[in-house]
Amino acid sequence: MGFHMVELRTFDLPETVAGQASDVELGRALVATWQADGILQVAIGPDEEAVQQQAYQASRRFFGLPQRVKAGHVSDSSYAGYIASGEELTDGVNDGSEVFTVTPDFAADDARVLAGWPCHGPAPWPDDDYRDAMAAWMSVLGGVGERLLRLTALGLGLPVDALTRLTDEGWHHMRVLRFPAASPGNDGRGIGAHTDYGLLVIASQDEVGQALFIRPPLAGERRNRNWLAAESAAGVYEDDDRWTYVKPVPHTLTVFPGDVMQFVTGGELLSTPHKVKLADRERHALAYFHEPAFNAVARPPTGEPAADGDHIHYGTHFTNMFMRSYPDRVTTQRIHAEHRLDILEKLRDEALHG
Repeated sequence: MGFHMVELRTFDLPETVAGQASDVELGRALVATWQADGILQVAIGPDEEAVQQQAYQASRRFFGLPQRVKAGHVSDSSYAGYIASGEELTDGVNDGSEVFTVTPDFAADDARVLAGWPCHGPAPWPDDDYRDAMAAWMSVLGGVGERLLRLTALGLGLPVDALTRLTDEGWHHMRVLRFPAASPGNDGRGIGAHTDYGLLVIASQDEVGQALFIRPPLAGERRNRNWLAAESAAGVYEDDDRWTYVKPVPHTLTVFPGDVMQFVTGGELLSTPHKVKLADRERHALAYFHEPAFNAVARPPTGEPAADGDHIHYGTHFTNMFMRSYPDRVTTQRIHAEHRLDILEKLRDEALHG
């Protein structure tokens, strides 16, 4: 595998994005950078950095617990909670990452939980300190995500709220990741080549490095439509020779588009393939997904009424992606056993037709 090393462009975001000329100019620069490099960096200040470090400390503390304790923090009603190394599949191959997934937390007596909505349920938090640290960091990233989406819309020549209309009560979630050190006992694979299924990915990594790679776009390239089962991008670029190494840069976040962004922009912004190799020592990362609402319907730029094949019902998309990645997880088994996909189909129909 060949790879390149480049200096990623770093942007400072304004506190608010109202649509003034400077916002449009910045939005155009963001779009141009994603189109050229597939990824960019956003600077954060000392206050945000302090919140991030609290999340990393909570992550290291949790992953340091005995395996039997970690394995007890799993939900059977949502995909929140612990994922052991080797449990996740990318392109049908086990990944080496160890994960705690944070998804929206619903009380057991919430109407959606009682109705059997797939992926809805209480989060299996290890403790209150962990919950509070992750919630605080996700709140910071939520603000970053909303500003980025408003700037992106302006940069594409769209109304300032063209993308944030989707993210009201968004299904924002995060993968808290630990990667073991490479060793003779593993093949060096952290996560296989793939694109991410959602709208916008905002990630950070610790100082270890040596691990994250992205594949930038090629001029005129047509990417797989990962929202369609027949065109999954998982594993497609694994052996490509155009990977870019993303080195850790202090006080920055890395940001790139996902599959839903590719869809709603009509391919103006392509979903960025990426993969993770194991480094020579243990490594930690936080990957946040700024998403549409569970029952939102994403449409291409034409804005025409959705019909089969020309829309993404986000809840269906999210559920399908997680079922594909975790075919043996208790959550997937319960979705099948309790026919929760039928409930999901009703939600999709209601969202499309009212």
